[in-house]
Amino acid sequence: MAATSGIAEEDTQVSSSDDVDPRLDVYVWDMDETLILLNSLLKSSYAEAFNGLKDAQKGVELGKVWENLILQLCDDNFFYDQIENYNKPFLDVLSKYDDGRDLSDYDFNRDGLGPPHDDVNKRKLAYRHRVIAQKYLQGLHNILDHETIKVWDDLYGKTDEYTDKWLSSARAFLEECSGEKKDVVSSTAYGNTSTESTNAKHQRVNVLVTSGSLIPSLVKCLLFHLDSLITHENVYSSWDVGKTQCFRWIKQRFNHPNVRFCVIGDGWEECEAAEIMRWPFIKIDPRPGKPHRFPGLTSKTVGHYFSVVYPNNKNDEE
Repeated sequence: MAATSGIAEEDTQVSSSDDVDPRLDVYVWDMDETLILLNSLLKSSYAEAFNGLKDAQKGVELGKVWENLILQLCDDNFFYDQIENYNKPFLDVLSKYDDGRDLSDYDFNRDGLGPPHDDVNKRKLAYRHRVIAQKYLQGLHNILDHETIKVWDDLYGKTDEYTDKWLSSARAFLEECSGEKKDVVSSTAYGNTSTESTNAKHQRVNVLVTSGSLIPSLVKCLLFHLDSLITHENVYSSWDVGKTQCFRWIKQRFNHPNVRFCVIGDGWEECEAAEIMRWPFIKIDPRPGKPHRFPGLTSKTVGHYFSVVYPNNKNDEE
């Protein structure tokens, strides 16, 4: 695991309001093989778990189309060909270097982004991060042409059918965890959170911590219809810093007297990091018949994990 110190610009601690203390549940999600399936399609491991009931080659073909679409969008719309070697743990990490310049006429192909990684180049990278954040907020329907949108919609539908509704049920559960259908909790400050007026005493937020690099992970959120439930501020890449450091940043940001955290993923790294933080961990298992998968995982199950680690808090969802 990479060192987790000495990154001053990545300190994003946010103080919470002291005059209110509604329940705040923070769901810390892994992406691959948790909210989405991709690697297991490409490697046929998803199909193999069904003992011949799934066409493994079909899964591989679906995975390859996804892989190509992700890379195409990364390069064509999200500067990935320029910043692939400058992965950062989250988009706002260089915000202090952004001077707010109007970028409408800025030529990103000729600004000379490259080594050394000094303040000048950090500013150029911050500009790109700002544009990426804006495109994330716009959504792909405002970026892609009609033909590409059709390919994307068809691919999503075919993959959802092949995986027995894994994608749509994972998204539905993410929506359930958010406690609302729109205006998910803002990550910039706890005081800016939004929630349904009928549930003001229990607020929720979804955070993504992925081991993949940042830009492809943001593109995956868009392609797999997760962007309305996970804001771009809430997407972390642990590629360089490790999941434990990302979890520590998250704990600092959501610093609140009545906060609870729960980690949901399939890998050893998020399990180990959750143990270090003393947060409950739910291990996703994609094999058929297992309860911790999609569809299958329920809010009652998550509530049980919460109650084991936070026994003094009554589960509002039960």
